[in-house]
Amino acid sequence: MRNLRKPKQLSQKESNQNEEKQSTPVQDKLEKNIEILKQQFDKCVDVKFRPLMVGNQRAFIIFIDGLIDTVSIELHALHQLLSEASTEELTVEYLEQHIVSVNQVVESDELESLINHILDGKTVLLVNQLTKALVLDAKGGVRRSVTEPETEATVRGPREGFTENIGINTALIRQKLRSTNLKTISKEIGTETKTTVMILYLENLASPQLVKEVQDRLDRIKIDGVLESGYIEELIEDSPYSFFPQIQNTERPDTVVGNLLEGRVSILVNGTPFALILPANFWQFIQASEDYYQRYHIAIFLRILRVSLLFLALLLPAFYIAVTTYHQEMIPTNLLFSIASSREAIPFPAFVEAMIMESAFEALREAGIRLPKVIGQAVSILGALVIGQAAVEAGIVSAPMVIIVSLTGIASFTIPRFNMAISIRLLRFPMMVLAGLFGLFGIVLGSIILLTHLCSLRSFGVPFFGPLGPLKWSELKDVFVRVPWWEMNNRPEEMANEDLTREGDHLKPSPETN
Repeated sequence: MRNLRKPKQLSQKESNQNEEKQSTPVQDKLEKNIEILKQQFDKCVDVKFRPLMVGNQRAFIIFIDGLIDTVSIELHALHQLLSEASTEELTVEYLEQHIVSVNQVVESDELESLINHILDGKTVLLVNQLTKALVLDAKGGVRRSVTEPETEATVRGPREGFTENIGINTALIRQKLRSTNLKTISKEIGTETKTTVMILYLENLASPQLVKEVQDRLDRIKIDGVLESGYIEELIEDSPYSFFPQIQNTERPDTVVGNLLEGRVSILVNGTPFALILPANFWQFIQASEDYYQRYHIAIFLRILRVSLLFLALLLPAFYIAVTTYHQEMIPTNLLFSIASSREAIPFPAFVEAMIMESAFEALREAGIRLPKVIGQAVSILGALVIGQAAVEAGIVSAPMVIIVSLTGIASFTIPRFNMAISIRLLRFPMMVLAGLFGLFGIVLGSIILLTHLCSLRSFGVPFFGPLGPLKWSELKDVFVRVPWWEMNNRPEEMANEDLTREGDHLKPSPETN
């Protein structure tokens, strides 16, 4: 397992030394350039140096095998270069305009820049007696095709999801958001991986202060490598010690576009299909993209159901522990007799019983995720049934506790965002501890602490629990319920720059009059 190191902050002296480093220019002698490049790529057998003759001059094409489109290079570069028989003096401009027909060609006169281009999957052309090189952008290699997101399945809505290629991901967003106001800022993070990170926002909607803050936080990251957007999320969020995620991640381009239209900012990371959306609030994590594609009646029902089940996922085991341990008078007589009879032979108190079952349920859920998909789901379901039944028959746990744990697990599955669902699952255990120690008073105490913490969190300066804390009545149209589209005519004030109006007048449909 790879050990993660804390991002190293460069001192002012080191930063000045890095800035003072002078780059090595491309020389007019081909052998010296190739010698330097071969030293840099020593013991890199996948880096290919292809010699050739261009007219009467020697040349080299350098690329990484597997990262380029070999057919494009052969048709649009090698074929023309090898067939060039002009007796005219070769220049970079002549090669670019008359010989090489690759779509994207740039010039470079620094060897360090050429090395970065080669590592980025581009092809470099060096010709003897020329002090500039041509960089041919013909990336290729194995790429995963656009498929339906596996973590955010919907009944109604677009079926396309992000891939690991950042170019494809930006294209998917451009297809849905055909506006010149969509701006992209590219950065390179990671001293070893040199991962491309891209900031996307709508210039006419996003706050300039928010865009600048995002850039500043990304610029402060000094780390050896970034392999997934989770690295970026953890390094730029406001409260990294909080249980709650303060940045939303998604595989769906439509979710990114919808949030960009509200004035938010998105971050794409090359090598992962998960995009980041910020700032985020608590209510975004219990909302699904499908809420905006179904009729508003259905969306209202589903959101109320999710909020109710979120409370069950967090508090149901704790409530059962508190009531059966300290507040038996709250239970109806017949139900109390049933619970007492089922717990008569159980050797553990309700708290220990709940901890055993919850831990076993979480272990089964984790096992189901890690196992191959063909057998993972079957093992988790059969394991839960077999272990639950065996535990009841063995007298380790009671039947009501199995029901409580099952209902809690089902409730946690209804939370659309995995990172919020797992946070609720983790917080369930401290709530159980408080209930076992203090009863209902412990649940109330834990809820107050949790609510206070939620109200104190901020995501890039925006209140995390807003618009409920602080309360903004005008923005409650898209929190617990989703009002009809003709009623959601304003963007969130905390995100949008100045253009708060998102709809025209007379959008509400009216029945035809005869």
